[in-house]
Amino acid sequence: MSIDLREPPPSIQNHFVVETKDLTKRYGKILALDRASFTISSGCTGLLGPNGAGKSTLIKLLLGLLTPDQGEATIEGHDVKTQPMEVRRLVGYMPEIDCLPNDWLAQDFVRYMGELHGLPTRVAIQRASDTLYHVGLGEERYRAIGGFSTGMKQRVKLAQALVHDPRIMLLDEPTNGLDPAGRDEMLALIGRITHEMEINVILSSHLLIDIERVADSVVILNNGRVIAQGALRELMTATPAVTVRTRTPSAALVEALRKRGYSVEANGDEVQVEYRSEDVYDAIRDAAVETRAAIVHLKRRVLSLEDIYLAGQEGSPAGALQNGHAAGMTGGTR
Repeated sequence: MSIDLREPPPSIQNHFVVETKDLTKRYGKILALDRASFTISSGCTGLLGPNGAGKSTLIKLLLGLLTPDQGEATIEGHDVKTQPMEVRRLVGYMPEIDCLPNDWLAQDFVRYMGELHGLPTRVAIQRASDTLYHVGLGEERYRAIGGFSTGMKQRVKLAQALVHDPRIMLLDEPTNGLDPAGRDEMLALIGRITHEMEINVILSSHLLIDIERVADSVVILNNGRVIAQGALRELMTATPAVTVRTRTPSAALVEALRKRGYSVEANGDEVQVEYRSEDVYDAIRDAAVETRAAIVHLKRRVLSLEDIYLAGQEGSPAGALQNGHAAGMTGGTR
């Protein structure tokens, strides 16, 4: 059973859910966030980066729990510094750390969190039951949280972030501590929240596989800086080269392709041929026939999220991707 806790929202496809510009935060001499500029559209966005990259600091800045040293941020057009209460009415937050009251019943805790967000008691009671059912704790909602497994506690944290019917959910490492089955279930829940309940989700994680599975777009952080951002389908497109591997190195094949006007790089039995259009495959075929080169591999490589992530960690996205998507990847880098 799928439970929709909200009226269908107006279309928000044509504006940004979150915008930041030069967002900076220091802890003493430590620069946790360094002039981060990015935009987030509707859907599920992955906030990706290694531990210490600035993800949790960014989330706390968006929630108004921290004050930036420089820059600005808005959520649904509301300034996080000057309109914190409006922002918090729009947002549900699932923290990374386990901060649940062990002696409370799950139902009572989620109901109480709904009341803190302004729900009348009767409405909060019903919403608490509905959300706990939605996250898979319908039968356990009258049990004390202290007796719950790690996976069940994560679901309680998700329920309290969902109970007040937010427009946006900020989920900080929601699969933290879960076994493979628990991770799959949590990611499936996040997918339903995004696509069935039409709630925008910002999912913070250091796990590439989690982001790749549920996110529509991504913002990648490293050392407090935005190193890549954009829709996954646009970032994970094919590289501007075709890889050709021959049975033995073939200088003649390289020369034949260059005579046809293609830029070619050779490394032993592997050749990288410039891709301009689908005609490149006919050119490779004809050159191979002409030079009697035995081709054993021919493929245009498609980037993975890991390629994008590792390129950014190396500090040179444009170079690592061979000019594939430098502009799209480095839009927030300063």
